[in-house]
Amino acid sequence: MQIKWVDDLLAIAECKNFSRAAEIRCVTQSALSRRIRSLEDWVGVELVDRGTYPIQLTLAGQTFCEQGREALSSLLELRSSLRQEERMPGRSIQVTAGHSLSMTFLPKWLARFQQHNEPFNARVVAANIHDAVIALAEGNCDLMIVYHHPKAPILLDHEKFVSLTLGQDSFIPLCAPNRRGEPLHRLPGKAGKPVPHLAYTATTFLGRVADIVIKDSHVPCVLTRCYEADMAMLLMRMAMEGYGVAWLPESAVAEELQHGRLVRAGGSEWSTQLEIRSYCSRANQNPTMLELWKTLEKASQNLAAQG
Repeated sequence: MQIKWVDDLLAIAECKNFSRAAEIRCVTQSALSRRIRSLEDWVGVELVDRGTYPIQLTLAGQTFCEQGREALSSLLELRSSLRQEERMPGRSIQVTAGHSLSMTFLPKWLARFQQHNEPFNARVVAANIHDAVIALAEGNCDLMIVYHHPKAPILLDHEKFVSLTLGQDSFIPLCAPNRRGEPLHRLPGKAGKPVPHLAYTATTFLGRVADIVIKDSHVPCVLTRCYEADMAMLLMRMAMEGYGVAWLPESAVAEELQHGRLVRAGGSEWSTQLEIRSYCSRANQNPTMLELWKTLEKASQNLAAQG
């Protein structure tokens, strides 16, 4: 039996809907259904009455939820206590950040933050958004820092997690320049001459946002996918070599833009804004994290006032 199966059942008990519960648990509906079946196989009885609408738990399911919630809470408290002993020395937090942000925004943000606040040690793990959400949900990090876009939201339970906006970033289409400094590939492309697209793999957050930008444009975009990768930095390198157009966070390519190694492949209609957000669990009891979050709240309020 896996602990996450208990959380799955608790989500269904709360939402009374497989689809919504799957969103909260950051899995597909089919994956959630398989996990509930696995839990029922382990328990030996049906826990969910699938013949009702909205979905209801069976009596066995209700009993399992009540006692499972208490058992899960005790296990998580024990884990938190044991992990506290394994933390970095002194004041410390564990941060999970998106790949691009871990290499661009996060180092500068930490340096700037610690100049004006009491210093702390940080252990940083770079991850895709799916793995970052799982790390936060399962208590494997104190703080998650990732991109957010209103049309590709991260669906976390607001009763369990809280978020703040730390900054903004532009998401823009870029390519290598020709000898005259003009775009080697220019959007939107033509039917007989499609623009080579350096795309993100289907499961990535930035890939979803790029697809949204392309779909929402009032001008049809003619692209041909010639390369795929799950990290912006890989696509940036391919774009610099002239292979095609890649949508990239501006903060990740600031130096390349400044020196003319990359240029915009289209106007502002092909760009969008990303929020840089921090997330933490409301149940987090790390004193360093609690102090940090209070400071982040003030900084976020100031950012909103400036905007």
